[in-house]
Amino acid sequence: MNNRTESLLNIRPEITNVKIFESMTFDENFQNSTLRPVIKLQNMLLVAVFRNYILKHKNSFHQLAIEKRLLFIENAIQKDIKFRNAIKGMIIGQFTVEEYSIYIQNSSALNKRMMQMVIERLKDQVQLLEVQEVLP
Repeated sequence: MNNRTESLLNIRPEITNVKIFESMTFDENFQNSTLRPVIKLQNMLLVAVFRNYILKHKNSFHQLAIEKRLLFIENAIQKDIKFRNAIKGMIIGQFTVEEYSIYIQNSSALNKRMMQMVIERLKDQVQLLEVQEVLP
């Protein structure tokens, strides 16, 4: 194993409740062994990036009711292709070369899984997207 691969794998959080079975599909296996740990590792960066996205959209997010905020999150990631690609890059950049080789075999389906996981993670943490007061 090269240094980059070893370093990437060592910094990823372990997700103990995720199991890998032989009966799982290729995509499920990749999701559980690679995507979940990488997305968890990148969580605070994803939250910070989404906060910045809100600011660039004139804070309209903060005037919305909770149901509309959840829809805003979903639409931002599904419909803003530039933003979606930036998020994909943050996740793919944490792949090992071997994982990237696996990813490119079915990138379309894996991208859908990846984005759905990010959407759900941000929705579950919607309270972290609130306006933060600047401390003196």
